[in-house]
Amino acid sequence: LKILLTPNVRGNGYFPLSVGQAHALEADMEREFLETACACRAVICCRVTPLQKALVVELVKQHKKAVTLAIGDGANDVSMIKTAHIGVGISGQEGIQAVLASDYSFSQFRFLQRLLLVHGRWSYLRMCRFLCYFFYKNFAFTMVHFWFGFFCGFSAQTVYDQYFITLYNIVYTSLPVLAMGIFDQDVPEQRSLEYPKLYEPGQLNLLFNKREFFICIAQGIYTSVVLFFIPYGVLSYATQSNGVPLADYQTFAVTTATALVIVVSVQIALDTGYWTAINHFFIWGSLGTYFTILFAMHSSILFNIFPKQFHFLGSAYNTLGQPVVWLTIALATVICIAPVLAFRFLKLDLKPQLSDTVRYTQLVLQKKRKPGGRAGRGVGGAGVASGSTLGRLGRGGSRRSGYAFAHQEGFGELITSGKNMRLSSLALATFASRHSGSWIDTLRRKKHANSTDKTR
Repeated sequence: LKILLTPNVRGNGYFPLSVGQAHALEADMEREFLETACACRAVICCRVTPLQKALVVELVKQHKKAVTLAIGDGANDVSMIKTAHIGVGISGQEGIQAVLASDYSFSQFRFLQRLLLVHGRWSYLRMCRFLCYFFYKNFAFTMVHFWFGFFCGFSAQTVYDQYFITLYNIVYTSLPVLAMGIFDQDVPEQRSLEYPKLYEPGQLNLLFNKREFFICIAQGIYTSVVLFFIPYGVLSYATQSNGVPLADYQTFAVTTATALVIVVSVQIALDTGYWTAINHFFIWGSLGTYFTILFAMHSSILFNIFPKQFHFLGSAYNTLGQPVVWLTIALATVICIAPVLAFRFLKLDLKPQLSDTVRYTQLVLQKKRKPGGRAGRGVGGAGVASGSTLGRLGRGGSRRSGYAFAHQEGFGELITSGKNMRLSSLALATFASRHSGSWIDTLRRKKHANSTDKTR
């Protein structure tokens, strides 16, 4: 048993587990087996039962803070797939039992790379942004009532209209965050496969943790303070064009609610990294829906039908028709959004993430690619050769320029590895032959000129 549990002396980090797996998974040996297995690069469990497969996965789940993934193609892998956090089934000749018990399924094992590095990373990114924005918008909405309680004697009087409270999470702010949680991306899928280090934030739980949670709460509280006290301070001394004061409850409610919807819509627009037609439709459509419902609830039509429910007749028209109200909304929006923009610009400049570097590199290459293809075509044969070579480098070698902006230790391994050199052997041979030939001819001409001068 000790020989079976000892790492291979050849140094490749693999060891088989065949005869001793029943003893290794016992209570007195499982910790030693786990520590030995974690010291190796890979562990091969040969001829084990379906229950023992599940026990190995359960052993890692219990004693290691890691997310486990199990992949299988047959009925004997069902217990292992169900035990792991994420189960992946391969549909093939073994049947579809593993597919039916799994969370994800595909036809070939090679698609696991795309599932993890592309769709898995996107899913983690979308979920983190979804949660951060969800907490932010609800704290910004709810904490306004808390500040209002100091001015109404905590009498349970609400700041907003009752219909606005009902429709805020159902209609006004539901579809934009849903679109972000479905379609959002930080880098294209080709870049996700080219830069495996982009997968690291998910492993280290960097995008959503306690720190990010409290940052979202603090941002929501700050937004609620601005949305309450800015309209309160302005409207307390503001008057209409005819001299009538604007300091009434319904004007304050409409102003605060409108500012809230605009601020959270601008915030989700800033959080969205990949814009589609659906994102535009949901974000700006939600704003349009808010104003449509707002004017409809304060219209004379609903007042004539339901006079007891819609008794604030014309309040929206009167409030939003005042220039000071729109200036108040604009001031509150700027005060809420300006710190966010400043913080993100400073973070992007002082401590950029790898995804920011990849996006910047891709943008630079796209800008250089358009004029670069036409610049060297009228300079002769050498210019054409160098222009075509640069075109191939721009299309396929974007990783090399990403290293210059990475500023991270360990990223050079991706550059020096064979996977990062995207130029084909034919392109390299063409590049070498063209440039080396011209270089040799130049030396020959110089040597011939020197010999001629000496002879003279």
